[in-house]
Amino acid sequence: MKHANISIFIPHIGCPHRCSFCDQRTISGAQKIPHGEDVREICSKALSEVKSPGNTEIAFFGGSFTAIPRAYMTELLEAAYPFVGDDKFKGIRISTRPDCIDVEILTLLKSYGVTSIELGAQSMSDKVLEANQRGHSADDVEKAAKLIREYGFELGLQMMVGLYKSDMADEYETLEKVIAIRPDTVRIYPVVILKGTKLGELYLAGEYTTFLFDKVTEFAAAAMTRFEENGVKVIKCGLHASEFVEQDMVGGFYHPAFREICESLIYRRKIAEIIGCECGGDFIISVNPTCVSKAMGHKKSNCEYFKKQGINIKIIGNVDIPKCEMKISEVRR
Repeated sequence: MKHANISIFIPHIGCPHRCSFCDQRTISGAQKIPHGEDVREICSKALSEVKSPGNTEIAFFGGSFTAIPRAYMTELLEAAYPFVGDDKFKGIRISTRPDCIDVEILTLLKSYGVTSIELGAQSMSDKVLEANQRGHSADDVEKAAKLIREYGFELGLQMMVGLYKSDMADEYETLEKVIAIRPDTVRIYPVVILKGTKLGELYLAGEYTTFLFDKVTEFAAAAMTRFEENGVKVIKCGLHASEFVEQDMVGGFYHPAFREICESLIYRRKIAEIIGCECGGDFIISVNPTCVSKAMGHKKSNCEYFKKQGINIKIIGNVDIPKCEMKISEVRR
């Protein structure tokens, strides 16, 4: 059964730092601060509508949850907690900063039914973290992750691709260090440069140049594959579609179908590894029915890619093929 979240966005409040990329009101689309009454209303409505509440978490996203004023944080948790438990939601998911985790806060979160904690690691390069005004180190990420594990929470990590002062060596270093931490889940966020942020200023001034879009999708596709190989679930790849983001972005790597593009590249590589790209010919590729569009590629890009090389591929669905696998047979003329 697919996991789901009841997302409640907390705008930028209480966070001790203003990171170079941050404009949470734009990213979340949130225009007002939710209070306990709002949380109760959202959870009550969702509980009556969600088909599988036992596989659903109440999720506080958008800000550094454990950095907001304690009274406000407790108000939100007290409002959500009655909706957790038997015949209700699975638990509560929060996101926060690595330097806002300690024994006292984890004990408090546990008492209110929090089950999952996501850390905004963003990068595991201290050079990149400092350049983007994160206010924490890679060591802080590792220590916080270890503590979260020890207290029995599900651990999620978030990484950002293409930050100021980052190069591809930094990106791959971050990828491998995140894998070494062994989180349960990960989110991959290619940088979106928003006006009104430090990154926006640097970008418009010509002091910050970004990777090519194709280079970022290639990296993200490789990262998704590496995470999958190591048992880490990628629950997000690319910023969610939002009119606020499209309105306020000045650069970066936003695309409403970013994950689909990356998944297309993953299938393209798998197909190329099996049939090669210089042999020509016609091939039938069988995949799980849920993966047909991924194998065909975003807007049939994979079909077109191989066609230009004299290779015709036909993608068909087969329920006997496991997800992410394929069977290829050549059509003899």
